[in-house]
Amino acid sequence: MKQEQTFSAISGFAMAFVCFLLLLGGILGIIFLRNPIFILLILLAVICMAGFTVVNPNQSAVLVLFGAYKGTILNNGFFWVNPLFVKKKISLRARNLDSDPLKVNDKIGNPIMIGVVLVWRVKDTYKAAFDVNNYENFVSIQSEAAIRHMAGAYPYDNFEDEKAEITLRSGGNEVSELLEKELTERLAIAGIEVMEARINYLAYASEIAGAMLRRQQATAVVAARFKIVEGAVSMVEMALEELADKDIVDLDEDKKATMVSNLMVVLCSDKDATPVLNTGSLYQ
Repeated sequence: MKQEQTFSAISGFAMAFVCFLLLLGGILGIIFLRNPIFILLILLAVICMAGFTVVNPNQSAVLVLFGAYKGTILNNGFFWVNPLFVKKKISLRARNLDSDPLKVNDKIGNPIMIGVVLVWRVKDTYKAAFDVNNYENFVSIQSEAAIRHMAGAYPYDNFEDEKAEITLRSGGNEVSELLEKELTERLAIAGIEVMEARINYLAYASEIAGAMLRRQQATAVVAARFKIVEGAVSMVEMALEELADKDIVDLDEDKKATMVSNLMVVLCSDKDATPVLNTGSLYQ
């Protein structure tokens, strides 16, 4: 398979001077010598003018002669090439692909919406021009395919798959590196270099978003309650130990149970406790 070849073009300014001389000689020959043969000089100058091309910074010109690839002009400037060359300009600048959120299924089967930002540029002009039909469309389609494949390989989170070490939501740099690797492999055929790829949108699909939000809220509440109960038990244990060590009051098992019950209600309740004053004994 052919590779990109650098083409050394002639300076356009030198050939512009040559064309000017041909054109001037033809006109003067017709005027002063009255010889029609000088029309050929004018025609030659006009034909040569078709070979001028301007290559801007971070741009290239792929040259083809009768279906044969002749090379690529990678330097920027004003050049002259064979007028019969077909010149195809290809930009070498970095470009962004901000994909629209796609609806896909994660590893567990949950429908999610995911979108990525891809930074890419053309690295091999021969592959971009001849190995694919339209390299820009190729980047768009292969990026979508890579997103779908990656999303199906990992769960959205580890709520349902607790053994998952990498998830789409918390994977961060690891997920980005895996996405870049897959995109690099897919786009190599078109001579495309992947500079960066990151997830810029991630959410559950609308049909399950409400249920998943309630599940996340319930998980957060359970985790918070666990911490509250754990702290309350420690505080009750500390209170009983302090009362016993300092011999402030002698509590039997029933009194301890009542005290523990009251303290747990006060410490674990999500509302302020309303005290009830007992003016009699503890058993009234």
